[in-house]
Amino acid sequence: MGYNDRKNQFGCNHEEQKHVHELQGSVRIAEPKEDPHNHRFCTVTGEAIYCGDSHIHEVCFRTDNFNDHFHEFKGKTGPAIRVGDRHVHFIEDVTTENDGHRHRFEAATLIENPIGKEYKDKDDECHKKNEYNDYFSRESGYNYRYNKR
Repeated sequence: MGYNDRKNQFGCNHEEQKHVHELQGSVRIAEPKEDPHNHRFCTVTGEAIYCGDSHIHEVCFRTDNFNDHFHEFKGKTGPAIRVGDRHVHFIEDVTTENDGHRHRFEAATLIENPIGKEYKDKDDECHKKNEYNDYFSRESGYNYRYNKR
């Protein structure tokens, strides 16, 4: 069963995905006198939501666990901030309340398109050209380094 067969099997549509960003960070310390602690988070934003001359992204995450509790957040980034020929987004907000407190946080997404090349889903073409199998058979590939015959 090929990639497109699996997409059809699970009802996925074939529209091109709008870009997303990675987002990671730590929330600020809460309960500084009683039980000072923070939490970490890591997620991928939702697809770009275009508005005006810019766009934003939905963000949803759950922090790591500390002393049997965690926090959640669901909201949106700010608009795009140019960085050279690419962009990032800033977000500043507060998590859900849990264990009697909330945490403030601020973070910037990682840059979009970090390798700097146009990327299209080449999965169909790779299967046609058998490029994946070629990787595993050529001298620089995985099998050459780890499974020498």
